[in-house]
Amino acid sequence: MEKEIAKLHQQGFNCAQIVLSSFSEQLGIDSQLAKKVAACFGGGMSWGEVCGCVTGALMAIGLKYGNYLPNSPEAKRQCAEKCAEFKEAFLEEYDSVICRELLGYDISKPEEKKIIIEKGLLTDFCPEVMAYAIEVLQDIL
Repeated sequence: MEKEIAKLHQQGFNCAQIVLSSFSEQLGIDSQLAKKVAACFGGGMSWGEVCGCVTGALMAIGLKYGNYLPNSPEAKRQCAEKCAEFKEAFLEEYDSVICRELLGYDISKPEEKKIIIEKGLLTDFCPEVMAYAIEVLQDIL
């Protein structure tokens, strides 16, 4: 799975796009739409904030379990539980959900992005994180 993920990443798709679009068929949306929706969320929204793998996963959970009708506390509760389940599983494997903390460098700073690229974190570490997020989501969805 990591090789396929790395190939998509090399094609220019970010972590959020890859994670969300991995479930597009299951969630009843077009893969192209999933990639467009998640386009601004890679690299912690390009600011090194919440990891794109996490945001892509939470988007998938929202599409499956999100409340969309007014006054629907049960749906809201279920969605919150699924989000918490994902976060707990993610934090069992990784120390943070913050991109710059996971990478050890801030992708939003050009000098640190250069180090990220030189160390191969985008080609080695990030596909590993995406694969883990996808694995966890398979159980949740």
